[in-house]
Amino acid sequence: MALRALWLLRHDPAAGGAVLFSRRYPTVELRAETFNGSARVPIPSDSAFLKALLLELKLEDEHLFVEHRDTCTRISHSCVHSVPTAAGELWPVLAFHKSGLIYACVPLVEGSLEPRPALLTVTGLSQGLALLLGIMDYVSPSRKNEAELSSKVGQLRTLLIQACPLGTPLNTNIRSLSSSFEDIQEMPADKEQPAWRSSSYKGKPQVNVCIAEKVKCMQYDQRDAVDTWQVYGAVNCKCDIEGCAPNVTLSLTLPSNAPPLQDIVVHHCVTSVDPAMLLSTSAEPLHDSVYNGPYKFPFIPPSDSFDLCYYTSQNEYSFSQVPVPPILGCYQLVEEGSQIKITVNLKLHESIKNSFEYCEARIPFFNRGPIAQLEHKVSYGQLDLFREKSLLVWVIGQKFPKSLEVSLTGTLSFGTAGKEHPTDYVCTGNTAYVKLYFRIPDFTLTGCYVDQHSVQIFVPGKPKITASRELISSDYYIWNSKAPAPMVFKPLLD
Repeated sequence: MALRALWLLRHDPAAGGAVLFSRRYPTVELRAETFNGSARVPIPSDSAFLKALLLELKLEDEHLFVEHRDTCTRISHSCVHSVPTAAGELWPVLAFHKSGLIYACVPLVEGSLEPRPALLTVTGLSQGLALLLGIMDYVSPSRKNEAELSSKVGQLRTLLIQACPLGTPLNTNIRSLSSSFEDIQEMPADKEQPAWRSSSYKGKPQVNVCIAEKVKCMQYDQRDAVDTWQVYGAVNCKCDIEGCAPNVTLSLTLPSNAPPLQDIVVHHCVTSVDPAMLLSTSAEPLHDSVYNGPYKFPFIPPSDSFDLCYYTSQNEYSFSQVPVPPILGCYQLVEEGSQIKITVNLKLHESIKNSFEYCEARIPFFNRGPIAQLEHKVSYGQLDLFREKSLLVWVIGQKFPKSLEVSLTGTLSFGTAGKEHPTDYVCTGNTAYVKLYFRIPDFTLTGCYVDQHSVQIFVPGKPKITASRELISSDYYIWNSKAPAPMVFKPLLD
């Protein structure tokens, strides 16, 4: 439910038509290209649209017979119109005329335009009409007072930022938004206040920083496949500090034996940074572009929570603090007659903090029927069968045992497959995987952390600084070593 364009037009029989307000949404227009293809008619210029719409609404040349408008085969009692333009007929155009003003918009049709879909299937029409009625309710009381009308039309663009962000109607009660218009700030009043700092904070200064690292992994336990794992980090900040443009400096610290951070991307609020830091790339890990710090970021924080920077870290033996993935696994699935036998072994690397918020392994079975019989044995944790009987969930819990190793063995048989059971184009035959889900608080794989004493805030008063970090799994797969699997890299064999 989105709008491609929106207009508020005026029609005076003596003076003619005029465009009071127009708003186009380029992002919605890109979606229209995708949905409508070659049948999409571009939005014309405001002047061309005004002229064509006045003709369509019989507000001009009413006494003349216009074939495309007045033919008896084109009788319409709705406010949805097809407006001829130089590029073709623009449809659907939602428009109505009330007290000298014309309210119009073009809803997005999320599908093919050939043949034209039924109006009831175009979901944007109802939302577009509600928004136009909301604009009419806001504007119409002042239509006889030119100065008041001009003022309200001038406020429409700002009000629509809240009512219809990026072309999606969210609040059609424009009048309720106008009551809080003074709280809506397009630009800061203070010239020194940057545009991204839209409001000022009053109270005790405090800074919250969280480093969140995600580890992606593909493990095969096969000679002709290379296990891969990648680390992605984001530093999120929330700075509640008084002043229009407070200066903050934050530094990231790494252990002495840790790999360097690479592929660093910073938020636009960062005021200066060492160019070498931004040039350090994982594409050439042994190149001279490797930057070893310091990782120092001076910035003027936005009012809301934001990601100060993103980074990656290498996983090669010569560059990684951990020479293997945080959890090393082996998965074997083989068929024996009408049964399937599975074995899953997991081992937590000794350098990883053995304290999880959660840790579980999910074992899906695609292109098969429901699990009819299950016999299993787990060395640690608990195994659950999901309701649809196509997924096993091994809940390991918040700690691995002292040995740091856990195992699962099981024998399964399946019933007849139905339409309700999951299918997958990759996991055919015995191609299968185990997917790990875990979160380790107060830990990062790179060792990256924020020293609270290194955070500098150039404002009066002693600020409260809170720093945290976490490691989260993301697309952490262990593939069946007894069957083919999708590979990212293959080794060069002699």
